[in-house]
Amino acid sequence: MTTFCLQRARWLGAAGLVLLLATSGCSTLLPKAKPQPAFYALDGAQIDTQARAPDRAATNMAAPTLIVNPPHAEAGFDSPRIIYVREPHKLNYFAYSDWIDTPARMLAPLIVVAVEHSGAFRAVALTPSTTVGDLRLDTEIVRLQQDFSAPPSRVRFTLRATLVHSVTHQVLAQREFDTSVASASDDTYGGVVAANQAVQIVLDRLSGFCTEAARRWQASPSGAPNNAAGSTPGR
Repeated sequence: MTTFCLQRARWLGAAGLVLLLATSGCSTLLPKAKPQPAFYALDGAQIDTQARAPDRAATNMAAPTLIVNPPHAEAGFDSPRIIYVREPHKLNYFAYSDWIDTPARMLAPLIVVAVEHSGAFRAVALTPSTTVGDLRLDTEIVRLQQDFSAPPSRVRFTLRATLVHSVTHQVLAQREFDTSVASASDDTYGGVVAANQAVQIVLDRLSGFCTEAARRWQASPSGAPNNAAGSTPGR
């Protein structure tokens, strides 16, 4: 009886060990839980409202009105996916990180705020709008990407801007703004912070560009708005 019990105990112990090994082996075959996706925003327009010109254009009926068209984006940069590069001409996407919206749609209200705070325009409106403007601003995102080709990684942001006469459709000024900001960390979050900084730099330059172009247009013989018609350019 004692021998039988001893053999039974050995058998149960061996069976338990086999079961434990089998369970451990199966657990390694189970799919691992995917990381939770993270979503980021472009909201870096930190504008000092005290830096406006003393004679704000909003109180100057001779100042032009600007219509801002929603920005476009070149192919590859027109989705919410966050782009990075390791080698030229090859775009990659972070697997579990996205923008909360496309960069173009996030950029649109930031452009309005930046240009409005320049003080160079009587009003700045984003289309669609009932406002009829003297001038129109068209923009296009050429690139917004985190570059890992050399440490530290850097975010490069390029924006093309065109200022157009709303009635004649004459191009008054055109410029491409390009800036690169080093990332504090070689990960998605470091890139997002750098992207917001890059956007702010470009917005500041864009604001100056619009101000300069509008003043040149006003100084030209046909650049004075017709106040009687509201925002229609004068003869």
